[in-house]
Amino acid sequence: MTQKTGSLNDDRIALSMAAPALIGLFLFVALPFLLALILSFTNLRLGSPLPIQFWGFEQYQRIWLDPSFRHALLNNAVFALVVVPIQTTLAVALALLLNRPLRGMAVFRTLFFMPVVFPMALVSVVWTIIYAPGSEGMMNAFLRLITFGVWQPKDFLHDSTFALPALMLLSIWQGVGFQMVIVLAGLQSIPTMLYEAAAIDRSDHWNQFRYITLPQLRNTLIFVVLVTTILSFRLFDSVRIMTRGGPGDATTTVMNEAIKAAFDQQKMAKGSAISVTFFLIVLAITVLQRLLVQEEKAIE
Repeated sequence: MTQKTGSLNDDRIALSMAAPALIGLFLFVALPFLLALILSFTNLRLGSPLPIQFWGFEQYQRIWLDPSFRHALLNNAVFALVVVPIQTTLAVALALLLNRPLRGMAVFRTLFFMPVVFPMALVSVVWTIIYAPGSEGMMNAFLRLITFGVWQPKDFLHDSTFALPALMLLSIWQGVGFQMVIVLAGLQSIPTMLYEAAAIDRSDHWNQFRYITLPQLRNTLIFVVLVTTILSFRLFDSVRIMTRGGPGDATTTVMNEAIKAAFDQQKMAKGSAISVTFFLIVLAITVLQRLLVQEEKAIE
């Protein structure tokens, strides 16, 4: 009886401690998603005198037939396929460089992490200046310098060829510090005795990295890839500030299309349908990644 009472008290304490997080999750995640799901089945449009009608899946049919939405989905996929592997690789490289017992290393770690804490609005404005067209832009001046004058100045943010890569470069620079800190924590959790044993066996640095570091970082890298993938699909701030999805639809994203439909065009039902569809796509990709990882682990 005493054990049951103690277990019940523990459950109550755990529930009371988790209650604020559960309430916040319901109010700011579950409830908005449920409302968006309900609105997506209607024809709600702000400012319209027409009564709200139930449209069923018509909004979903319309967005899949919309070329802007399909282009936005393609841009999100290309962005994630480029940014995720590059950012993860750079994060591992930086973490390895900064995982050394040298004086002043904390300063370098702070400098690499600083872009993460800057507001994306501020970062986007600064990089808009960097990408300024003509020879006065810092990026054009730098490329012209390293190519000894061969490079011809470009208007990066208004050129359909360079606009999306420009946003990719910004995202990699701004977000790599976050992944670096996570990988660095994973490196510092690896037992030093493994490296000492490898050194006794005269294993070189490459073999130590291949057979000790990478296997020990497996769970850390899985987490980094999952989070980076989700963040890549959430691309919105820099697009809205720097290009507004242009030129044409060269840099538009699904989030940008949802905001444009809901607030610029006041088509709340269409924006809700885009948001629900996008949530389900990202959820499916995340679950698929987890299943692939579990299958690899089972094979091993």
